[in-house]
Amino acid sequence: MAQQSQLTDAGRTFGENEILLTGGNGFLGKVILAMLLDRYPHVKHIHVLLRPGRGLTAEERFNAEVMDSPVMASLLATRGEQFVRERVSVWPGELSQPDCGLDEQALKVIAARVKLIINCAGKVEFFPPVDESLRANVDGVENAIAMARRAGARLLHVSTCFVSGEANGLIEETEPILGFYPHRKGPDDDAFNALDELDYCRGQVRLITESEEQEKPGARSKETAQKLVALGKRRAEHWGWVNTYTYSKSLGEQLIAREKDLAWSIVRPAIVESSLRFPFPGWIEGGRTAAPLVLMAMGGLKHWPVRRNTPLEVVPVDLVAAAILAVGALLLEGRADNVYQLGTADVNPIKLGPLVNLLRREARKKADRNGKGRLPIRIAASRGRARFISIEQARVRRQRLEKRIQRAQAILDRMHNAVKRAGLPGKDSLAGWKSALRTLGLQARFREQTLDQYLPFILHNRYVFESENIRTAYQRITEKDRLLLPWDPERIHWKNYWIHHQIEGIEKWIQPEAVKEWSFKI
Repeated sequence: MAQQSQLTDAGRTFGENEILLTGGNGFLGKVILAMLLDRYPHVKHIHVLLRPGRGLTAEERFNAEVMDSPVMASLLATRGEQFVRERVSVWPGELSQPDCGLDEQALKVIAARVKLIINCAGKVEFFPPVDESLRANVDGVENAIAMARRAGARLLHVSTCFVSGEANGLIEETEPILGFYPHRKGPDDDAFNALDELDYCRGQVRLITESEEQEKPGARSKETAQKLVALGKRRAEHWGWVNTYTYSKSLGEQLIAREKDLAWSIVRPAIVESSLRFPFPGWIEGGRTAAPLVLMAMGGLKHWPVRRNTPLEVVPVDLVAAAILAVGALLLEGRADNVYQLGTADVNPIKLGPLVNLLRREARKKADRNGKGRLPIRIAASRGRARFISIEQARVRRQRLEKRIQRAQAILDRMHNAVKRAGLPGKDSLAGWKSALRTLGLQARFREQTLDQYLPFILHNRYVFESENIRTAYQRITEKDRLLLPWDPERIHWKNYWIHHQIEGIEKWIQPEAVKEWSFKI
């Protein structure tokens, strides 16, 4: 009994404390919200900060993007809409703005009531203009800190395991946050200071944007956007981060780690993908990180620049949501650690070589079952196992394909001109072939550009994220909460997951237009 009394009862904790959730309309945020309401119906109250946009108020956007989402369907069917309305308040605001974009009255209400902030907001794009990434992933963190201080609340910030940057092998949770950069030479290396880096980067942004703002207020040229993209990429590469996203997320983490008298935890998921169980198997939304790789394999890509023995660090979204809620309960009671990495490869790795071949086998089965023309993607021309190649070999193949396309285009142009001069039939057919060839060229370039973005995760680095702290966390909550909020990556059957969760989820929930973009033959 004494040991049981020392365990955190998440149901009691959530019943006594109100929570502010940011990013509640996102892929992960929606699952957190729905799981919290489903598993803990007596939660005291949830405040959702949501930016108005696209001609919609925050409340209208919440209805369209959250209440009407498949994530909420089962909850609404069993408990009703009124149940949600009584427990959730939607506040119009913007995390990247001072005071989170809230008016003074709203600030007073939230500050008086909220005891835990779960910050899921952020920009996940790998290489956006750097000011956009800083606004979402750094300014937003600064304002979340300020809100937590004003409310006397605790802060749970969702980051990413890939703040580790360029790395190989086991990434430990004990790596100090302050002063970290991936090229760091040891604990005595103090070359990196997050505040200095932010000052420098923001100064460079001003230099790039100020002259254009004076000439065309409110406008941004393509050239300026490209300069800002290049700046973010340059700063990330200089310090050893693989993209602007992970660079900005690490800067945000370091702002939090500077806070001496603020109770905080940082949760770092690996690649968040389709659900294992909740709200139902295979729920996925948007172009998740692994989705393009799945679609390329399903589309027939045979030559892969990957390290076949490297694990792909993927974790189902509902396991991430459950872990965040478990950490949130512990944080409210002052029993949480500062850093939690949520990976799977340390206990249950899925390696890229077998995964790619699994996806290709499933694609062939689907093609054979459905028959030619029934699927938007076909791999009939690409039988056999995948071939794993170096980046140099991939570059040579790309150049050869481009030359073949250019030669074919030149031949079609000559044929089209000859037919046109002679007044012969066939112009329409030739025009169709030219259009198809252009499409093939665009698809090939799009595929290669996408692969280039994923090379840090499938070729250049080998990531295994230590996830010991979350296992310790589950020893601190009750047995009932462990059942309600399962964290069990060791039990994932990866073959079943990729076939019945990832592939079927992508086919059902990722927009058909996205699938068509990947419908090429190699």
